[in-house]
Amino acid sequence: MNSLLAVVIGIITVYLAYTRYARRIDRNVIQSDPKRATPAVLYMDGVDFMPTNRNILFGYHFKSIAAAGPIVGAIVAGSLWGWFPALVWLVLGVSFMGWVSDYSAIVISVRNEGNSLSAVAHRLVSPRTRTLLFFFIFFYLLLLSGAFVGIMAQVMDSQPRTHLGMIMLVAMGLLLGQMLYRWRLGLLPATLITVGIVLLAILTGSFTEGMFKGLNEFLNSLTGGAPIVTYFDPTLAGFKGAEAKIMPSLLFWAIAICIFCYAGSVLPIWRMAQPVVYVGFWITALAMILGLLGASLGTLIKPEVAQFQIPAFKGWNPQLGPAGIMPLWPMLFVTIACGAISGWHALFGSVGTARQIENEADMLPVGAGSMFAEFLLGLLALLAVSVGAKGGSPVATFANGLGSFISVWGLPIEYATSLAFAAFIVIVLVVTQLIFRVMRVTLTEWLGEIMPPLRNQHLASLISVALAILLVLTGTWIYLWQLFGGANQLMAALSLLLVTVWLVSQGKSWVFAGLPMIFMYLTTVASILITAYNLYFNVTIPNIRAGRVLPVVGSGLMVLVAILLVMAALFIGVDGWRAFLKYRKRPSASPQAAPARG
Repeated sequence: MNSLLAVVIGIITVYLAYTRYARRIDRNVIQSDPKRATPAVLYMDGVDFMPTNRNILFGYHFKSIAAAGPIVGAIVAGSLWGWFPALVWLVLGVSFMGWVSDYSAIVISVRNEGNSLSAVAHRLVSPRTRTLLFFFIFFYLLLLSGAFVGIMAQVMDSQPRTHLGMIMLVAMGLLLGQMLYRWRLGLLPATLITVGIVLLAILTGSFTEGMFKGLNEFLNSLTGGAPIVTYFDPTLAGFKGAEAKIMPSLLFWAIAICIFCYAGSVLPIWRMAQPVVYVGFWITALAMILGLLGASLGTLIKPEVAQFQIPAFKGWNPQLGPAGIMPLWPMLFVTIACGAISGWHALFGSVGTARQIENEADMLPVGAGSMFAEFLLGLLALLAVSVGAKGGSPVATFANGLGSFISVWGLPIEYATSLAFAAFIVIVLVVTQLIFRVMRVTLTEWLGEIMPPLRNQHLASLISVALAILLVLTGTWIYLWQLFGGANQLMAALSLLLVTVWLVSQGKSWVFAGLPMIFMYLTTVASILITAYNLYFNVTIPNIRAGRVLPVVGSGLMVLVAILLVMAALFIGVDGWRAFLKYRKRPSASPQAAPARG
């Protein structure tokens, strides 16, 4: 197997799934109508509701959903089970589930006046379901933010040559917002200036590497070289487990990342969040295009970077830590958390992208198209580990593998690897700020009436940031990652549950959403229970024996969150089943069509 053949498989998958399946569902089941006025047109306020060109919206939506999931997940899955199961799940998942979840979440919001999934659940199912969904979404986002902040902090701590590029990303994002919305500069010159400066900073990061290394050394000297937290990490030493440490420098970068995310959460979206996402999109797109084309041409030009080195299949239940179990089902399907299907996509699509859809004909290319693009990102990550790239961590493996693909174009390997590391941080960082923004809004809507101080955006944001840092300090990232992965895929299942109920209520065929929902619901509930088991026996017990309080408290809280998420999902599932049966007997009256355009 080589990377060229894998890229061809990816391209064929996208073409067939989009043209032969997705378009048929859009045409025959959803029946998107270009003449139907969308919420963005009806309720345009320039803040939340804003009709947006489909090409711009595609870039915004893709960069808002593409994060660490398809990268870390694909690399970990390839390392645990082999490249073949990971590739099969990526292909089948995106073809029959991933695009369905992304696209249908946008559809259900557009057809329900731009309402969020929680609001739709209140109307279609029950008020209790809305409350439970708020609870689920908040803790799901907490796991998501903790996993992403932890991974990024590790990369920033270990790769000081990337810091200049990240600082300039934030600075150029702020400048771009000023250029576009205050100085009224054209999009093309503003893009060339800001993206060009960020790329230059990424490629010249080696000039400031020594300065940031010195900063890390100074921070670590504040404790005399002693770690802040020591914990047992079952993912080290070839997944047999070993001690790991959190140093002051890692905590510093975690806090710095959270400060950036706090600013993105409370500042006007045009000031920071949107322009940073836009600049990040071009960095990501450049790295992906160069990487995929390099992986394809490498087979002919530089064969040593294109041949698969890891086994196609490693086993059904690889060992993880001293007592962990990792059965292929259900754990593979939550380890690759985004490249095949993702709840974050559905959540963000319903509360953000749906309110910017200018024309119903744009729902498919924006929703499904972005999911297929993220599938290619997951495929690129799987190729990086499959060709034998080494790095010690999934992120380093991705960067080294992607760097080798980019080097096919003649760029020196050290610069290509720097671009790959920076691309990863950009991919995750710009999404994490949006996660904290949605997390803050969810906390306010969920508990704001009961606890009025939470209506303050600053307090709600600070609480979200503090909880995420606490999760980072608990230690081992892989269980936090898999707990997030299970919660993320379960979020997708719950979104598909609401879509299924809505389709039945409208008298439409529900099978294309209902069957993926059933599979993902059963799979993710099982995976969360297994992750809780692994957390207890692989993290809590070893750290209790070592007398370490914080990892014990943190892992114990994660076990509790896992159980609570499963309980919330079970109640939502019962409510959804009852609503499904009710509408099967008597579909609701179809809502009045929105006024036609023009």
